[in-house]
Amino acid sequence: MISTGSLTGLWMMTLLTLHSADLGETRRNSLNEPDVPFPPACPTPQNLAAICHSSHGRPRYTASYFPRSGASHFIRRGKAINHLESWFSVCCSGQVAQQSDKILCCAVQAWKQALSQFCQEEYSTMSPAYECCQKSGNEKWICFNSDLPNPHYSPTPGYTAPTVPPQPGFTFNPQDC
Repeated sequence: MISTGSLTGLWMMTLLTLHSADLGETRRNSLNEPDVPFPPACPTPQNLAAICHSSHGRPRYTASYFPRSGASHFIRRGKAINHLESWFSVCCSGQVAQQSDKILCCAVQAWKQALSQFCQEEYSTMSPAYECCQKSGNEKWICFNSDLPNPHYSPTPGYTAPTVPPQPGFTFNPQDC
């Protein structure tokens, strides 16, 4: 026979389990850290169509995604991704998109600027900078373009990106193409 105390204990454990369950608001890895796939791949002719046409299916990182403390390096990564996705939209629409030969050049400029800004923010903290930020020149870009979590810019199944305001700070320079 099951006592009332046992049933109460079982209900308490069930409620605590449900309360602490990951219900999709913040995905975490095995170390209980926010999941921010980083670094983003360098735009190429092979992934450019996905960059321009699957943006709505790739994650954006709003403040509510992160825990209140202890995630500053993940917040910087999320911010870099948000900048990059916003700046890709500049490259994939409007004036730039009317010159299809310039879209890839624009996307590469956006990628480099987002990661350069990320590195500046990394060096403004007391923690060690991201490994690739410690390199210079072409070595930095090669580093950022290795061990990629999503090289093809594939959308996340069932995900629709929240509306994030356009990020200032990027201007495409067609003279650099």
